[in-house]
Amino acid sequence: MKSNRRTAYPLIAIVLGMLMLSYAAVPFYNLFCKVTGFGGTTGRATEAPLTISDRTITVRFNADTDPALPWKFVPLERSITMRIGENRLVAFTAQNESNKETKGTATYNVTPHLAGRYFQKIQCFCFEEQTLKPGEKVTMPVSFFIDPAILEDKDLAGLTNITLSYTFFSYDSANHTKTAE
Repeated sequence: MKSNRRTAYPLIAIVLGMLMLSYAAVPFYNLFCKVTGFGGTTGRATEAPLTISDRTITVRFNADTDPALPWKFVPLERSITMRIGENRLVAFTAQNESNKETKGTATYNVTPHLAGRYFQKIQCFCFEEQTLKPGEKVTMPVSFFIDPAILEDKDLAGLTNITLSYTFFSYDSANHTKTAE
């Protein structure tokens, strides 16, 4: 009986520890991605740097929509060429093509993934609920710059192009809830 308890207690502790780690994994992973730029996660900034390089980089914009969301979502410009450190403002449009109000939320990433840590957003519509009435069309701005620290990164020395991609999902499916019909 005592040997069963000696075995059971450590096993219960291991199972509880694994459960606690599984709940903590998502916030720790998100923090890791924000700090390192892993997976193309961008940074957030309150203002652009004072230093603007003469080196230019082309930023391409990609816009996708989950088939469950009846929206047309496109960038107003497919690409821009900008100087590193320069603050730029671009915009995307979204139009609800259904006959009922719908909600969406956008996720994003930057490729190549290593460039994500240097892609700094000042203003963005990502991760915010967007509600569009039937047929409504909105313009959504993104203000950003490429951190001049990218010039010091030997792994990105020859980088000439960065792609910023957004995907809009139905807000309800993104939050794993069902919409009341």
